[in-house]
Amino acid sequence: MKKNRPQGNIKLKIEIKSFEFRKELFNISYHKWVDQDDDEEFTTTELDELNLAQVHNQYRSKYCIPFVDEIKSIREQYGLSASKMSEILGLGPNVYRNYENGEIPSITTGRLIQLAKDPEEFRKLIALSQNELEPHEIERINKKIESKLTAWDFIDGKLEERLFGTKAPNIYNGYRVPDIDRIGTVVKYFAQKLEPFKTKMNKLLFYVDFLHYSRTGYSISGLTYIAIARGPVPKNYGGIYDRLSEFGFVDIEEVEFDDFGGEKFLSHEGVANMDIFTESERESIEDVCERLGNLKTSQIVNVSHDEYAWKRNIDEHDRISYDYGFSLRHIE
Repeated sequence: MKKNRPQGNIKLKIEIKSFEFRKELFNISYHKWVDQDDDEEFTTTELDELNLAQVHNQYRSKYCIPFVDEIKSIREQYGLSASKMSEILGLGPNVYRNYENGEIPSITTGRLIQLAKDPEEFRKLIALSQNELEPHEIERINKKIESKLTAWDFIDGKLEERLFGTKAPNIYNGYRVPDIDRIGTVVKYFAQKLEPFKTKMNKLLFYVDFLHYSRTGYSISGLTYIAIARGPVPKNYGGIYDRLSEFGFVDIEEVEFDDFGGEKFLSHEGVANMDIFTESERESIEDVCERLGNLKTSQIVNVSHDEYAWKRNIDEHDRISYDYGFSLRHIE
């Protein structure tokens, strides 16, 4: 959601400020509005949510407590309801559902949920839950576990690990697990609307993720970005785009010019399913398309070179912290 400016002579101010959560202090980029006529400072519900998200993200990341998306996907991979997952983990009837709705587990419970992500570990939990589950439930869950342990699932996991590196949410992926469907859908959307070349696509993805992070404290895709000569780009973008082409999200066409060639993105069959995104995510994607989509490749490269995210990381060709989203200069 956009940081909608209140009425009056108002300016957004960002400062580093410490907040306590569960008896620990966390430094965040605290957002507030300042009335320049009387120096009154205030926040809105929207800014309160952004500030709180930064605190919670740091806490979850520090203690490896799974994020909401992870908590939901761990349950779904075994085809279980939230209440049944609570039962297997020895939690209260509605506890797992509460975690999916944003409540933060304790460190101990967070580690238990992380263990459940591993099919071999989850099989042990099922063995310990014989008295709570019906025989047909145990059989069905074990079939799901076996399917997760097949060679193809193992190979896919290794491929994604190589493409994305660590999949744990952190400041370098916008506190979101990289998701091939989300990445593919954003790329397909831009291919439909703009048919951009690869260099431009890299910049569009950067602005989508960092813009949404600046508004909510979370990226959309979970991609990690690095600074190279032609601006910020997703790490391992070549392999990622090949993967999206294999999965049928887009076609990548080689276009020859007088003295060089380029790779253009074309949408494959069908349209991008934007329903997988939240309203605020769709808004960020559409804003980038509308405000930066008409720029030529050379223009969007120059625009990205004006961002602190690129300027302060190019010397080391370093990973870019998503906190640079709070200092975007060409979109807000």
